[in-house]
Amino acid sequence: MSIQGIGVTELAAQFGTPFYVYDGDVLRRQYQDLRDRLDPALEMFYSLKANPNVAVCALFHSAGARAEVSSLVELRTALMAGVAPGDIIFLGPGKSRAELEACLDEGVYAVVCESFGELGVLDELARSRGITAPVMLRVNPSFAVKGSGLTMGGKARQFGIDELQLFDEPDLVKNFPGLRVLGVHAYMGTRILDPSVIAENARRIIDLAERLAERLDFPLEVVDVGGGLGVAYFPNESDLDPQAVADQLNPVIEQFRAAHPQARLLLELGRYLAGPGGTYVTRVRYVKTSMDERFAVTDGGTNHHMAAVGIGSFVKRNFPMELLNRAGGETGPWNVTGPLCTPNDTIGRNVELPELEPGDLVGVLRSGAYGPTASPVLFLSHGYPAEVLVDGGRARLVRRRDTVEDLLSPQILD
Repeated sequence: MSIQGIGVTELAAQFGTPFYVYDGDVLRRQYQDLRDRLDPALEMFYSLKANPNVAVCALFHSAGARAEVSSLVELRTALMAGVAPGDIIFLGPGKSRAELEACLDEGVYAVVCESFGELGVLDELARSRGITAPVMLRVNPSFAVKGSGLTMGGKARQFGIDELQLFDEPDLVKNFPGLRVLGVHAYMGTRILDPSVIAENARRIIDLAERLAERLDFPLEVVDVGGGLGVAYFPNESDLDPQAVADQLNPVIEQFRAAHPQARLLLELGRYLAGPGGTYVTRVRYVKTSMDERFAVTDGGTNHHMAAVGIGSFVKRNFPMELLNRAGGETGPWNVTGPLCTPNDTIGRNVELPELEPGDLVGVLRSGAYGPTASPVLFLSHGYPAEVLVDGGRARLVRRRDTVEDLLSPQILD
């Protein structure tokens, strides 16, 4: 395997293993192929939760993406990557006062508020500063749209305010004089691979936003239709066709523009943008058999790639995996495990791979999203892996791996 002409063996020799490598060409293409086809009125925001590496964020920003963040560090990351505060929205169900204060101090476009309590805290902070804080109301809709890996509407959630609760508060805007309600945000689900479902999500969220703006009597300046565009990982799945997505979404966008020519329409993309462009590279340390099953024990596992173990899935399915450093022959089933002292540290079960040997490089493909930052990197104190970005034919380290000193220095011994 090579990335922009650089062999993975060369990358492993230069940066060590395990590591994540991101292909800048693939990342940029994921953004541009969709951006070129969508109506320009739909603004694309990169969701840093998928991959908050500052170099990855900067790459998407250079291509034209705005930023959606959910923590103080993600906010600082987006700003460091060059994203203007007016191109940032901040969401999350449990924002701290410090995070809300940072949003006001930096001047982000909108805080997406997810509870009446949060509205109250932000109102207090804004009035104490003598300003009006721009907010979007995150709504937990009464309806759900089928076709996503995880449905987010139609049931009790910690995210957002129930649709019926908001409709029961016609004086909400008056009750929070320190806030300026700009619009509505809703997020219906994840890993959606059907363009018609994406369009139906947008259509129903826009309808909800229009009804809510009328009920609460605020001008509808923005609607965030969430995101949830998926990536194909498993057999019998197919990646979204950007043109098919545009064919379904563009009529919805045009209808919205006709009704609200001055309003903004936002789309959040995380996994869809970052997922296909990343590979997690591990090195085989030992091979063994146990009760007629073959195991390849590698130097990295679920401590760096918890998504590969199937967390959040009802059925354990393997991410696509390959032998990276040499051509292989006849394949057979292998269990690919990591260095952790738990049987759960299995990143691939019965994966069809060639005969493996110590020193081989095994890659978990399509791993650009929800990798190390969504994994227990401190389990057994192995620490964070290196991250490498290949862009313009050049490989550069964009996060160094944790050292022993990094892991011990925050600890205190009296």
